[in-house]
Amino acid sequence: MLDFYPVAIEKLIEEFAKLPGIGHKTAQRLTLYVLNLPKEEVDEFSKALVKARGTIKYCSICGNFTDTDPCAICSNPSRDKKIICVVEEPKDIMAIEKVREYNGVYHVLHGVISPMSGKGPDSIKLKELVSRMKDEIKEVIVATNPNVDGEATAMYISKLLKPLSIKVTRIAHGIPMGGDLEYADEITLSKALEGRKEI
Repeated sequence: MLDFYPVAIEKLIEEFAKLPGIGHKTAQRLTLYVLNLPKEEVDEFSKALVKARGTIKYCSICGNFTDTDPCAICSNPSRDKKIICVVEEPKDIMAIEKVREYNGVYHVLHGVISPMSGKGPDSIKLKELVSRMKDEIKEVIVATNPNVDGEATAMYISKLLKPLSIKVTRIAHGIPMGGDLEYADEITLSKALEGRKEI
């Protein structure tokens, strides 16, 4: 790399480049944008970042991001607590909530079973999911991404919960194979939820 930026700017570019989906050129553009902001705006941005990192935690029930425990979804009395939608990450909840078609609660696995990456069933929040089955759960919707690891995880969950006589469904594949929930549009997600099937 050429040494035409001061060390502080190079460091900021490096930090932006660590973010997912941000390459070196975009990191450079973001850095230069931030450096041209008024000092007050930069202070607000940095305060918001530090505050979010310091106050956001995982919900003790579902594993979603929250600043109160339990989260707003788990503590909402109008949500159907007998239906649990299982997702890989908190960002998937955000994608499903945009659709406004689902009124149940969630369970975040914080990953998927991925033998190639050395992640087995104990690496994700499956025990916590099973422990939630003591309530009168009538359906578990598995909304893992439609890729090899997502499908393997869905099948594992199905086999894990079937002996408990709980209906396990899988969202329909309105989402393309290899795609991620966070990139699906609202119509596709809505159709995927409507067309879910038992597994």
